[in-house]
Amino acid sequence: MIIPVILSGGSGTRLWPVSREALPKPFMRLGGELSLLQRVLSRSAALAGNDGHAAIVSNAEYYFRTRDEVMALDEHTAGAAMPRVSQLLEPSGRNTAPAIAIAALWAHELAEDAILLVLPADHLIPDEAAFQASARQAAELAARGSIVLFGIQPTAPETGFGYIEMEPKQPGSDARKVRRFVEKPDQTRAMQFLQAGNFVWNSGMFCFSASTILAAMQTHCPDVLATAREAWQASNPQPNQDKVQIAAQQFAQCPNISIDYAVMEKADNVVVLPVSFAWSDIGSWKAVAEQLPADRQGNTTLGETILIDTENSHLQSEDRLIAAVGVRNLLIVDTPDALLVADKDASQQVKEVVARLKASGHETARTHRTVNRPWGTYTVLLEGSRYKIKRIVVAPGQTLSLQMHHHRSEHWIVVSGTARVSCDERSFLVTANESTYIPIGGRHRLENPGVLDLVMIEVQCGDYLGEDDIVRFSDVYGRTGSDGSDGKPAS
Repeated sequence: MIIPVILSGGSGTRLWPVSREALPKPFMRLGGELSLLQRVLSRSAALAGNDGHAAIVSNAEYYFRTRDEVMALDEHTAGAAMPRVSQLLEPSGRNTAPAIAIAALWAHELAEDAILLVLPADHLIPDEAAFQASARQAAELAARGSIVLFGIQPTAPETGFGYIEMEPKQPGSDARKVRRFVEKPDQTRAMQFLQAGNFVWNSGMFCFSASTILAAMQTHCPDVLATAREAWQASNPQPNQDKVQIAAQQFAQCPNISIDYAVMEKADNVVVLPVSFAWSDIGSWKAVAEQLPADRQGNTTLGETILIDTENSHLQSEDRLIAAVGVRNLLIVDTPDALLVADKDASQQVKEVVARLKASGHETARTHRTVNRPWGTYTVLLEGSRYKIKRIVVAPGQTLSLQMHHHRSEHWIVVSGTARVSCDERSFLVTANESTYIPIGGRHRLENPGVLDLVMIEVQCGDYLGEDDIVRFSDVYGRTGSDGSDGKPAS
């Protein structure tokens, strides 16, 4: 039984302004129909089979978006084999070793001989057949007790990846023993590794049985395993549960350590399987550009662009035209509320922009102008002193929480669809071209009782218009308190 385990974590700070804390890199689409998360689930689904299982380990904050991504993939691949997907939800990030320990404990309860295929959610592998062939080969090795790493054949002296030095090849097996792990090298050492021929890039993809990795963790990082087991047991998991919320207090005690440091560099049953398929971890905008077809001048584009006397540049826009004239080697990435302009060779430094934004508390480090919620989306259209205007889209059958605001009133205008509005003791319908008013302090709820999207314009007025001005009394999605996670007028 092969069980894909997808690690969907990390904020992808090098891919700002598209990747942000509230909508990170795994949800990026890169010009295609499917997100990176959907792509990895799609290419690994055939390995699990229609009656198999898969797990996505991610932060609890991304539960609803991940659920929607899985459901959308089911619709996209209608008729194709799809495993049953369980979400293992971390309350906080504690690196890959605790995440894999949780996944192994989950899989071990499904089947003691379960083979885990651990895959980061942000990798791009165009040749799915070659990937699946290598995964099956790795699963055979894992069934015999090996911990298998996927090594990518280097194509350039890349300084952004870790390397694995391999022992000489043994007759009868493509897998090779690991001689040593090497952290990201400088340019000179990376060129030496490329020329040596016995180094591969460490892809961060692994394959092992649940029992093998649990035994290895018991030997080499017993503190990680012990705290992960406490967190797992405190989560009270049920058989075949589609969502497991990992206990926060116990999980916070897990050491923050990667699986490489915790196990891979210590265990003696680790082997590396060199693979030849094309691979990218999409770790920067330069890496994104390398995945797209280039014009004769070496330019790559997504969205509406005009290029004049421009070479070796990447231009990307979501909703407006970008024109570039007489520029070379630039990255230009435009979103509705933030614009990135950088030298292509400085793409790794984009993370420094995010660090400064976080330090100053700037909202663009965390959210986009359009924000996803379990019930739909909202988009901030205009904002000024004492007013904010939003476009609200509520999906069919969805309901926002019963709530109130201390500092703002709200005017709702229905553009299309039908809204069921509850305000204090009243409940009534509002249809297209009609409006209603929610006073400060009014307990209110918004529902979409129809089969089409409900689209509204909301005008907020008041002394304070922050998203945290919300007191939530009840919520069908299990959210409580005044955390502003609805983000809408009254979510």
